[in-house]
Amino acid sequence: MSDTLAIETNELTKRYDGVTVVDNLNLKVKENEVFGLLGPNGAGKTTTILMMLGLTEPASGSVSVLGFNPTREPLKVKRQVGYLPERVGFYENLTARENLRFIADLNGISYPEANQRSEEVLEMVGLTSDEIMEKKGSNREIEKTVGKFSRGMKQRLGIAEVLIKRPKLVFFDEPTAGLDPKGINQLLDLIDGLPKMGTTVVLSSHQLYQVQRVCHNIGILAKGKMVIQGAIDKLGREALAGGRFHIEVETEKPGEELVKVLQGIKGVVNVEVRENVLAISTDADLRREVSKAIVQNNYPLIQMKVQEFSLDDIYMKYFREE
Repeated sequence: MSDTLAIETNELTKRYDGVTVVDNLNLKVKENEVFGLLGPNGAGKTTTILMMLGLTEPASGSVSVLGFNPTREPLKVKRQVGYLPERVGFYENLTARENLRFIADLNGISYPEANQRSEEVLEMVGLTSDEIMEKKGSNREIEKTVGKFSRGMKQRLGIAEVLIKRPKLVFFDEPTAGLDPKGINQLLDLIDGLPKMGTTVVLSSHQLYQVQRVCHNIGILAKGKMVIQGAIDKLGREALAGGRFHIEVETEKPGEELVKVLQGIKGVVNVEVRENVLAISTDADLRREVSKAIVQNNYPLIQMKVQEFSLDDIYMKYFREE
């Protein structure tokens, strides 16, 4: 992940008919990361994405995408950015490869290069020859038109269309809709690998476990405002644990002497004994220091773990009424 920003907004605001749908939004997305943009329906996620794409103008504030202003330089943004909306549209009388070549042509990609990239992205999204071909008489095979595709196949083709121009930044809006469990896992693996190929991803989804699996950082919107933004572990500690690390250590009959040793470690806030488990609250990740102290005081280190936070728990803290 780079420290360079792929996206930066400053007090970004959008109104429709006098109603504020995005409210002074400040957002930062680093290059080569997967960023999760979350929030309930009507939170302003799609409107925010449309402003980043230059498809709608802000009422006030600013947005920079890959160093460009989407309102003033929309073509420069579109050349480097891909977008998969929640509902994907195709020319359904064309085949998958014909749809891909058409998109490639719109992006100035030569015919031989388009053919090569088409095969590459079809493989990336798992659209196999068996799926896109159909048998005709005399054991002939021809390529299916997209109108005969299942919803999941269309979703995967939509992702292929986004990737064929090798964008530096992609927006995915509910990309796993219509996919079976195997397809979901394949897509999440694909998204997880895109930053290594130089592509930044903004993922908007209601499937929180999917977001937690692939996202480096998240931002949660509510009524057009950014509620919280950052790494999931850090947000979990801030929202659910008072900003502290909670470390649990299993040993054998921990005594008062060991408790005093642990309390003497800089950054340890509290130590509680629960039978053979030490519950330790700290201001930093002190697992190394804690384990060293336990072993040096001749106690067996049976098990150690630090409390992890679920994105569901973080989300529900802010949307208990949803």
